[in-house]
Amino acid sequence: MIPSSIRHHPADELLLSLVAGSLPIGLRLVVETHLELCPACREKAAMLRAVGGVMLDEQPAATMREDALARALAAVDRTERVVAPEVAALGLPVESVRAGLRTGEGASKVPTPPPLPAGATWPRALADCSATRWRWIGPGMRWSRVSVPGAPQANVFLLRIAAGKYLPQHTHRGTELTQIIYGRFHDGRALFGPGDFDLADGDVHHQPVVQDGSECICVAAVEGRLNFDGLIARWFGSLVGM
Repeated sequence: MIPSSIRHHPADELLLSLVAGSLPIGLRLVVETHLELCPACREKAAMLRAVGGVMLDEQPAATMREDALARALAAVDRTERVVAPEVAALGLPVESVRAGLRTGEGASKVPTPPPLPAGATWPRALADCSATRWRWIGPGMRWSRVSVPGAPQANVFLLRIAAGKYLPQHTHRGTELTQIIYGRFHDGRALFGPGDFDLADGDVHHQPVVQDGSECICVAAVEGRLNFDGLIARWFGSLVGM
C-alpha cells in the first residue's frame, strides 16, 4: 500500500531506466533516495528487476571470444602502468591503489554531511558522496554541493529553504529531479511533502514556495541547467551551477 504521506512518485519509465542501468548517475541517486523512503516504489522496482531477469534468462547465450579474459586482464595492466607513476608522485601507496583498481574498493566515504534538522536523515544513496557546508544563496536560502566519486559531471545538490521563502520562477533546459526529505513546498502545480518526488523539464515553468511552519530540504539533480526568469536569479544560478 502506498503511504498516504507520499503522493508523488517517479514514473514507471523512470524506474525502468533505473533498474536497466541507463539513468545518469546524478538522476539515479535522486531516484534511489526516493526508494529509501517509499515502500511502494521499492516494490515496483523489485518487480521490474525480476521481469528483466526473466527476459535475460530467455535470451540466447552470447558467444565470447576465446581470448576475452586475457584481453580484460591486459586492459587492467595497461591502466595500472599509466596511473602508477602519478599515484607514486602523490605519495600514495601504489599497491593499495592497485588493489583498489582490481576490486573496485577505495572510494572515499562521505565526511560529516551538512547538518540536518531533527527528523531528517542523510540519504543512504549518497553515502559515498561528499558535500560542502551550507552556503548562502539568498535570504533564507542555502545550498550544499554534492560531489559524486568518479562522476564530476553529475550536478547534484541539496537545497535548504526557510518557511515562506521561494526559489525564483524558472523552467529547465533539461531534466530536474527533486526529492523532498524534509518540509513542504507548493510550486503552483501541486503540494510536495516529505518523501515526495518531482520531475520537471522544459514543459514546466514553476516557482517552489516553502509552506509556513517549517523549512524545506530537498536533494536535487539537474541534467542541463535551470532557466531562471530574472537577470539576478540567472546570475546566482550560474554561480552555483543550477
